[in-house]
Amino acid sequence: MLGIRTWLGLALASFASAQSIETLPPFGVTAARSSRAETESAAFTREFSSDELANAPALDDALRTDPAFSLFRRTGSLAAHPTAQGVSLRGIGPSGASRSLVLLDGVPLNDPFGGWVQWTQIPSLSLASAEIARGGGSGTWGNAALGGTIALVSAPVARADGALRLEAAQRDTWLAEFSTGAASARAALRVDARAFTTDGYHPLAPADRGAIDTPLSGEHAAVQLRSQGSLGCVEATLTLRHFEDDRVNGTVGQRNATRQNFAALALRGSAPTRDWQLTLYGQGQTLRSTFTAASLDRTTETPANDQFDVPATAAGAAFTVEWREAGQRTTAGADLRRVRGETREDFLFSNGAFTRRRFAGGSQTLGGIFVAHDRRLVDAWHGSLSLRADGWQLADGHRREINRITGTSTRTDIFPDRSGATWSASAGLVWSPAERWRARASAYRAFRLPTLNELYRPFRVGNVNTEANPALRPESLLGAEIGGDYRAGAFTASVTGFANRLDDAVGNVTLAATPTLVSRERRNLDRIDNRGAEVRVTWSANARLSLDAAWLWSDSEIARAASQPSLVGKRLAQAPRHVATAGAQLALARGWTLRAQGRWTARQFEDDENRLTLGAAGTLDLFLSGRIAEHTMLTLALDNVTDTSVPVARAANGQTSYAAPRTWRIGLRVGW
Repeated sequence: MLGIRTWLGLALASFASAQSIETLPPFGVTAARSSRAETESAAFTREFSSDELANAPALDDALRTDPAFSLFRRTGSLAAHPTAQGVSLRGIGPSGASRSLVLLDGVPLNDPFGGWVQWTQIPSLSLASAEIARGGGSGTWGNAALGGTIALVSAPVARADGALRLEAAQRDTWLAEFSTGAASARAALRVDARAFTTDGYHPLAPADRGAIDTPLSGEHAAVQLRSQGSLGCVEATLTLRHFEDDRVNGTVGQRNATRQNFAALALRGSAPTRDWQLTLYGQGQTLRSTFTAASLDRTTETPANDQFDVPATAAGAAFTVEWREAGQRTTAGADLRRVRGETREDFLFSNGAFTRRRFAGGSQTLGGIFVAHDRRLVDAWHGSLSLRADGWQLADGHRREINRITGTSTRTDIFPDRSGATWSASAGLVWSPAERWRARASAYRAFRLPTLNELYRPFRVGNVNTEANPALRPESLLGAEIGGDYRAGAFTASVTGFANRLDDAVGNVTLAATPTLVSRERRNLDRIDNRGAEVRVTWSANARLSLDAAWLWSDSEIARAASQPSLVGKRLAQAPRHVATAGAQLALARGWTLRAQGRWTARQFEDDENRLTLGAAGTLDLFLSGRIAEHTMLTLALDNVTDTSVPVARAANGQTSYAAPRTWRIGLRVGW
């Protein structure tokens, strides 16, 4: 992997050799993969400003103010294990693997081995905006965009300003972020960094803790260098990033560590009626994680699994070109992504030592081409259509196990290579009968290829053991939605109804359960039905007060499961039927601002059989900010004001884990 010194040298070399620079507006990195305006889109989208992203403890905390957004569990990324940070939109199959695509400047952030997203790897000060687009209508991106796409856009490189964010919080928690840059007529260079450490909180209630239990402590750091210059008529941007993360996961013996390096080169050209962008990227990382099985009284824990190394790599390229004429736009492109990964782990602990070692993994290659067109049809009508074709290949699949005591082989599985082709499409109509009104409708198809983690790696968390399945089939989704928007001055309202059918959904299916061991296997569930509605309202009552509220109803249940008919009619695990959010912002005297943000989640189930219930819960957060000097702002925050116990996980013996308790934060923001 590239070292920090090597990265810095590459960035400085690019900076020094660049010609006159002219920053171009973002293109090809939005959820729609085009420059289409929001008013022309048939999808229900929401945008977040840089301030909204920077005011939250972590990026996912900011996005969670939208009820459609959720991680696999209710735990935020500052405390959740990396493999539990998969993202779901509208409750379409919550899982650690993610059924929604997350992009940073058009490059996937989803983990190459497991599909989850490490939200803390991106310094929030480096971002200009974020966009959540629900539904498979963003299928021009291909694999993984089943529930929708989250597009993160970096702030421009060519800026000479800077910012510093310092924050202290309860439980010896510290956060520092830094962003600064230099720009000249020839080139620009920007450095973004983030560092975080916390002693963490206990996820178990005091009465449930034993000698083995510890807080969810951790620390992480990220540094990102971006260099930009013009090579003739082409704008070139080089991005280099390094990320480190270390955590203790609630007991003495459960820890994980991540190391990741990333590099990308984006070339961009622009003309009055045409834009194009070519992006090349590569990523290398490793994960180490240990898991244990706790005794019923939690006085002892037995090592269950030691993932001493999970190396994974991803490399890809994407090309997008857009042509514009009066009232119409055509976008076309192609992309290629190859990932390779393997888990190297010890298991079967006996007489004080692991007795087995496992190597399991393989590679995936995906490539696709797409074309999209949108145009004004007649008068108040606007239409859009996209079509994408993808080919995929699974290769080098294997699972080898050896006896660590004798060195002999105990299992050798070489799985046959597989390949296939699939397609994605979307069609949308927007009708604007009057200045204040807009109606929209869309239909779409999308797909997701199972991750290497789902295909080849068995795992154990606590007393739950889950087997892999190398025969898993790709998932596909058919969906449609219809909605309307109303805007009158400072008041806006949106209503959307949707229906989706998810075929061959990968789920963790329970095969047997006892108080001390739950056995599961990843299997394709024939069909899942997901239907629901969303409502969002915003109102700026006056120059000082603004209000917003949103509600999601999402009913996701298993409609057909030939291999496990007892699951038919059951709701998906970790998918609540209702989620609501509400916020209020008040401008106070002397330049101070107070923000209140609430989120309520209905009850949901821990397991596929709907036997373990996680109760409904709501939280309220307060955020106060004000300038104390010309370039300095003081921030005060109180998260989970009412100290609500939010259940996030429940074991077969009834033991419940909880999200973060009430936490105060105090910070300084300095800009120049």
